Amino acid sequence: MDGGEGTDNGQGMGPILEGSQLAYIEHGCASIPQELGQWYGSKVTRLDLSFNCIRSLEGLDRFTLLEELVLDNNDIDDSIQFPQMPKLHTLQINKNKISNIDSFTDKLKANCPSLTYLSMLGNQACPNELLSLDKDEEDYQRYRYYVIFKLEKLRFLDSRPVKESERNEAKRVGSYMRVVKADETDMGVPNSSDTSAEKYNPLPEDTKDGGQHQEEEPQHRGTFGRCRYVYYGRHSEGNRFIRNSDL
Repeated sequence: MDGGEGTDNGQGMGPILEGSQLAYIEHGCASIPQELGQWYGSKVTRLDLSFNCIRSLEGLDRFTLLEELVLDNNDIDDSIQFPQMPKLHTLQINKNKISNIDSFTDKLKANCPSLTYLSMLGNQACPNELLSLDKDEEDYQRYRYYVIFKLEKLRFLDSRPVKESERNEAKRVGSYMRVVKADETDMGVPNSSDTSAEKYNPLPEDTKDGGQHQEEEPQHRGTFGRCRYVYYGRHSEGNRFIRNSDL
């Protein structure tokens, strides 16, 4: 860059400054050019870095007056780190690669205490039935309750404002809306590389093939034992003689 013009890279125009608003769009940059902070950091209140390949916000701390930040259509994921931005009230970070809403909201709460507007549509952390067939409106509403619970000052989330009734419900149930992904190893799912899983058979060794070779006629035998649990529900053996009116 020189003379106030940004490196074009054959894709986008140089930095565009209008009053206190700066736009640096479609340059394919993975981080914020140092020159932007040096030249405009002390005067810009709105910064638009959409349609780049940004993965790091290093250098954003130079924008000390920043109130609005637009990061749509970049490569930002869960590893992103935010500097302290006490004046920031608006963050648009749509269509990125954020999947962990818990850690993301923790970072925003710690570094953006004045945040009132947040939009993160198009991220995995934001359920959307148009992008994922296994998501529905209930999933999205649970997500809203949790984000509103974590970021208490929010007045607008994604495409709609935060209603007072929604805020009250978030206070009541928000802490229970956290989505935890179970590790397959904790669920007892066998590893595909574990050959022992292929050899597993629930029957005792002496009952396999009736204890005979496969070419001989098998002598099928069963096994029995005592169970630690007894079912006393309405469909148990004893209750099948009781009429519905007696239950």
